[in-house]
Order: sequence, then C-alpha cells, then structure tokens
Amino acid sequence: MQNEKINPKMLALAREARGYSQMDLAEVSGVSRSTISRFEQDSIQMSPDSINKLLAALKFQETFFYTDTDILPAALYRMRDKVPAKTLMQIDANINLYQMNITRLLNAVQLEAPKVPSIPISEVGSAEEAAKKLRSLWKLPKGVIEDLTKILESHGIITVPVEFDTERVDSRSILIDDKFPVIFYNKKLLGDRLRFTLAYELGHIIMHTRAALNTFNDLSKETNLFAAEFLMPAEDILKDLSENVDVDLLARLKGKWKVSMLSLLYRAVDLNTVSENQKRYVISLFNALKIRRREPKELDLTIERGRLLRDLITKYRTKQKMSVKQMAGFFHLHEEEFLERYS
Repeated sequence: MQNEKINPKMLALAREARGYSQMDLAEVSGVSRSTISRFEQDSIQMSPDSINKLLAALKFQETFFYTDTDILPAALYRMRDKVPAKTLMQIDANINLYQMNITRLLNAVQLEAPKVPSIPISEVGSAEEAAKKLRSLWKLPKGVIEDLTKILESHGIITVPVEFDTERVDSRSILIDDKFPVIFYNKKLLGDRLRFTLAYELGHIIMHTRAALNTFNDLSKETNLFAAEFLMPAEDILKDLSENVDVDLLARLKGKWKVSMLSLLYRAVDLNTVSENQKRYVISLFNALKIRRREPKELDLTIERGRLLRDLITKYRTKQKMSVKQMAGFFHLHEEEFLERYS
C-alpha cells in the first residue's frame, strides 16, 4: 500500500484527533516537524521509514491514511465557557472521524433516510411554536417526555456519546449526506443536562439545519427556547410553577420533569411566575448551598443512552459475519479503539 500516496488531509486529521500539534507529533514519532508540515501542505512525498514512524505514533490502521473524504468545517458547539483552540481542534477532528465511520456504515446498510421535519421559525413565528408543532407532528402525549433519547432514535436521529476531554463542551449536531441527523454529545453529561442538550440540538436540526438564516438569528437563544418548550410545555407545566417557587419545589419538580432545577427556575421566569428579583434570590440560595454547578447527587436522573448506532453496527457485522476485529478494520480502527468508541 505504501506504493500509493498517503492523503495529507488524513494525516492532519489523525494528528488533530490525537491532540497533537505538529511539534508534538514530531517528538513522539521521531519525524521532523518540517517534514510533517511540508507533507500536510502536500508539497513532498515521505519515505517509507517516516510513514511507518507516523503510523506507529498515531495508532490508526494504515488503510485510514489512504482514504479520501470530506472534512467537516469547524462549527458551533453548545458550550458552557470559552474553550482552548487546541481542545476544539481535537473535538472537531474526532467528530470528523465519527462522521466518516457512520457515513460508511449508513452506505453499507443502505438505511432509508428518516423523515425529520424542517420547521423554520420564519414559518411558525417562534422557537416555542416550532417545539409545539414538532410535538404535534410526532404525536407526543401532553406533559413529561419520559425517554427523550428513545423518541429521537425512533425518528431516525442517531445519538452518540463522545469523550470530549473537557466539561465545557456539551454537543454538536450534523446532517450526514444532508439527510441523516446525528447528535454528538459529551459522554460526561449528567442526565438532566443531557436531556436539555439533546432537545437543544433537536431544535437546531429542526429549525436551522435546512433553513435559510439571516444575520439577526440568535441561534443559541432560539434553540434554548425550543428545548424549554419541548421538554416543559407551557400549557402543562404552568400549574406546577404557579405556587411559591423555592429550592424545595424545584427539587421535587426535577424528578417529575426530568430537567435540572436551574432549568425549571429559568422556565418559571420565562412564564412570568417568578420575577427577576425572585430568580436572583433563589440563585443566591443555590450558591449558598453549593448546588448551582452540581445539583444534589440524590436527585440525579438516569442517563439515557441510545441504541440506534450500536444496533446498526451489530446488524451489519452479523449480516457480513465479521469478527469485532474485522468490524474495527471496516472503520480503519484498531480493535481496542473501536470498542472504546462504539461498545
């Protein structure tokens, strides 16, 4: 295979997925930084010895470096705070690896594209109305959504937990081949934040992914409003938030509505049952009790995990009578990494 030319894009992608700068890779591989840089710019060929050193350092199957695929551009993530550029680079690269694998799998199993609605705000007037319309189209019952992940995957939306190596980044969603929606989310998310994150990305898929946007769109605000209405419909939750909203009430409602206490508080503000002054007071209590960033463990919700991607892999592997090692090779991964990513 080394008579062929390694794809410089794939070398750069593998390097970034491992969190290496060019200098980092030079140090762990023994190949000079200038050689790596010039090769990634597609200005030189590399010797077989250098190629072998890079393969050993990056720990991908050799076939990976000879593939040709589109690389997703950097995109907006749901984030809690600013994230170092190097960290985002590694997350971008890993999501590219996942989308390459999932694209190959979807093409192999010839999965029919799901009929996921497009509901731009320009058609319905607001993010809340988009959420109401989707609940209606999907024939969801009133009130609490018991298992959001199950509902998403029943409509063909793949959910993938990913190791982001930071708690600051929550998620990103994409459309594979412009028709298969996939939500990548931080494996470290607790159950309440995971559900809101999934609803947030669902809003992005429904309202923004296939709709023309103008410069006045506040995408984050719109997706937050969508998620709040989708998980906590105003018509259904208003009666629960009409009494005195305090820490004890929020703790009880968390178990019912399966969202964080803080989300419930902000929902009460949205619905005008709590004033800004009351909100600040309750948040001061959160701070005093040290539960603003980490709510009490005894109130933790079950972490929902999807099955759709795993089932597609199992179905394909069974049909093709492939071992785990062969399935890993299908994704250009070594067996250990395949199991870590997809088990």
